[in-house]
Amino acid sequence: MAKGRREVIRAGLLGGLACAGLLGGGGAPARAAAGNAARSVAIRRVQTGDTFSGVYWRDGRYDREALRRLDWVFRDPAPDEATPMDPRLFDVLYIVARELDSTEPFEVISGYRAPETNASRARQSRRVSRVSLHMSGMAADVRLPGRDSYGVARLAAEIQTGGVGLYRRDGFVHLDCGPTRRW
Repeated sequence: MAKGRREVIRAGLLGGLACAGLLGGGGAPARAAAGNAARSVAIRRVQTGDTFSGVYWRDGRYDREALRRLDWVFRDPAPDEATPMDPRLFDVLYIVARELDSTEPFEVISGYRAPETNASRARQSRRVSRVSLHMSGMAADVRLPGRDSYGVARLAAEIQTGGVGLYRRDGFVHLDCGPTRRW
């Protein structure tokens, strides 16, 4: 019984790493993020002006203080509520920026959404999911200055690190670390 349980746990861990594109077999992006090399992101939150620019992964592990700061930048500004963001989301952003050779900060339009905020947005637009990964801290709607949203979405879809939604009319891309899919 214990062996079966260990296999289930191992499969779950490997699935999580694969979602983040950190295992081999995922092409250049997976190799770029693999290993103990430091990973950094640059973020600017549109609504608040808050920024983060720095290393969030070093020496083979996530930097807890950096993650705490990122949680605050990605907070829902309406109720001023933060939640622990899934660090795999930052891996997705890191891989996309690295593959695009971009040093510009991602402009975050929407990060974490409190359930009330998400419900309000879902009432206003059919394009907002009532079970959005934003509420779980697993998604962000972003722009990358100097880059076409279509190009960002296309690259993110190619590397298959999670969900990718192109909102071309609004000029942003939805990226998440959930199951690989696109719209």
